[in-house]
Parts: sequence; C-alpha cells; structure tokens
Amino acid sequence: MDHNIIHADTESGGTGDRGLGVLTWKSYMPLFVIILSILLTAIVISIRDAGLGMFTVQGLISYFMIGFFITFATFKLLDLPGFAEGYQTYDLLAKRVPLYGYVYPFIEVFFGFTMILLPFSRGLLIAEFAVMAFSGIGVAIKIAKKEKFLCACLGTFLKVPLTKITLIEDFGMALLALIMLLLM
Repeated sequence: MDHNIIHADTESGGTGDRGLGVLTWKSYMPLFVIILSILLTAIVISIRDAGLGMFTVQGLISYFMIGFFITFATFKLLDLPGFAEGYQTYDLLAKRVPLYGYVYPFIEVFFGFTMILLPFSRGLLIAEFAVMAFSGIGVAIKIAKKEKFLCACLGTFLKVPLTKITLIEDFGMALLALIMLLLM
C-alpha cells in the first residue's frame, strides 16, 4: 500500500486532495456504516438489558464505547506500520514519539476490553477522556490549518478524510467518557 499519499502536500506541487479525489457524502460512508453498526449493537444489547430489568444509560454508553474502541483498533491493526505513519501526520505525541503510533491501537484495545470487565471504572474513564481529548487536539490543529490528510482512525484499510467528522469522533468519545464519569 502506498502510504506516500498521506504525506503529499500542495507545496510540493500536489493537487491538495491527498489522494482522496472529490469529497462527497460517499467519502464518509464507511465511517457512517461502522458507527451505525456499533450504535445498533449497543442499542440491541440495551434492549436486552431492559427486558431483564437492568437497563442503564451508562450501560448503553459503555456498550457503544466498547464497540468503538475494539472496532477502530482492529482496523488500525490491519496495517499497523501504515497506521503509525499516518497517525504521525496529525497526532501531537506521535509526531514527537513515533512509537506512540504503534502503541495507540493497543491502547484502544485495552480500553475496549477493560470496559467489558470494568465498565464503570473511574480511572479507566479518566484515561479514555484524556487520550481521546488529546488526540482530538491534533486533529483540531490540522483542521484549523486547513491541511487535508487521510484520517488514520480506520487505519489504512479504508480511506477516510481527516475532517470535522474525525474531530467529532475523538471529542465525542472524550465526551462519552466524561458523561459516564458525571453519571457515576
């Protein structure tokens, strides 16, 4: 897979589209389908919980977060070197410590599986909030600079542009962790 498209920039005579072509709603379809699948799974599990008299909003949020972390980490792990390379283009820590790009998917895996075991752990939720909010800052900086790069959020397998959608993903997960903390 050619990872150089991730690094192409308009100053070097490129088109500025970073290999994405014209962006339309279809450019985001893989992301929407994945998020919708995770959300529907969380809702169905919560309906089961309601039937058992165990429904909680925290449970619904937890199921979504578990699905999100494990699914997104899995896509990153399909091409770990490609993800790490792409992630370095916008994550503040991965730019300075490239090894972090290789570790980050495992952090997401850890978050997902640990939430299964300890869904209401304050320490875990604080860590999730910090990691996701910090990740969102790097995305926000790239967007503010109007730089267009591929989002590494789904690894290199699916080409999704780094846009405000990515910002919503990162800060959205941070917000969900914060909501879980506030509901405790």
